[in-house]
Amino acid sequence: MTVGVGRRVALWRVRRQMTQQVFADRIGRSKSWVDKVERGVRRLDRFSVIRQVAEVLRVDPAELLDGGEGRPQTGEATAGVDAVRAALASYAVFGTAPGGVSPTLSGETVRRVEHAWATYRHGDYPRLLRAAPELLDTARRLRSARPEHGAELVVRAYRVTALVLIKVGEPDLAWLAADRALAAADGDVVSAGSAVVPLAQALRALDQPRLAMAATITAADRVAASTGGAASTERQSVYGTLLLQAALAAAGSGDTHSASELLTQAATVAGQVGDGQDYRTSTFGPAAVELAHVVAAVESGDAHQAVRRHDTATSRQLWQGLPAEHRAAYLLDAARAHLDTGDTAGAGRWLVDADRVAPAEIRARPSARTLVAEIARTGGHAAGVARLATALGLTR
Repeated sequence: MTVGVGRRVALWRVRRQMTQQVFADRIGRSKSWVDKVERGVRRLDRFSVIRQVAEVLRVDPAELLDGGEGRPQTGEATAGVDAVRAALASYAVFGTAPGGVSPTLSGETVRRVEHAWATYRHGDYPRLLRAAPELLDTARRLRSARPEHGAELVVRAYRVTALVLIKVGEPDLAWLAADRALAAADGDVVSAGSAVVPLAQALRALDQPRLAMAATITAADRVAASTGGAASTERQSVYGTLLLQAALAAAGSGDTHSASELLTQAATVAGQVGDGQDYRTSTFGPAAVELAHVVAAVESGDAHQAVRRHDTATSRQLWQGLPAEHRAAYLLDAARAHLDTGDTAGAGRWLVDADRVAPAEIRARPSARTLVAEIARTGGHAAGVARLATALGLTR
């Protein structure tokens, strides 16, 4: 088994296009150490080290421990990612003569885009990955034929594709999809601002929080200064979402002062927007800001503050109105905060709740599976965690 782990590390390192030296630098080891692990000379049997290696390789530890055997959810997601990668690699130009477009194309594209976003909000990532290639194809054909009608739909199609790619641990591809969305916005400041949201999330996933912060603040300033186009509430919703993303990026880079200021700004905007809004599927409002305070505390490493804020947020029940995807993702952060304070029972409880809310948030996300494995190995957790870890093939 030890040799197998080393070989899997080598395969994933090559797949991520890292030399042994680059990989060694990122995990704080020597090149010699990496070489010995990959050749099976050195044992890799401490889970804390395996988790660190997995985080750098952007896979879950089970990929290194057992090669992903017996985990259909991850295999399904991988197949979907390959199809999306092929779709993003397509640079075909759909030249269509006037009048040559099916009259149903516009309605079909709208239907596909709306269905994709509904699927994302429900947290069904494998289904969305399967639908994404045809979604992108349809949206691009409409935009080529009718630019005045298709631009916004193309932006939304690329955005939702970027978001689901982030979920399944493919930030490089997500960055590409978000960049395509940004280009498709074609001067529409609010559409461009909405495209920067997944772009920033991809940059954060790539451990580039300062770049994410710069991008979101720049976009937020442009949206705030814009006066035409989108309705005021829609513009404010995108603006507020950008502020939240900037705050999380600031927290992730250790700039807690900026994170606090940005969250305060976002709270002011949220008070103007109100809850229950879903402009361009931003789900921005007071509830989103309240949960973002918790996530920012987790990002900055202040787990005790995160737990305190989490207790307050969940007692108000305001957050229950958010989409399943948003709630489940938040519960993973809450579980991480509880684990970091040594409360494994609390961590396990929120992890199991996240699985109930949106199973794919646990079963398709490498980072979530890593958290399941970590909590399962600590002992003293909720019984549901053991069952979940067994279902995911993370126990032996």
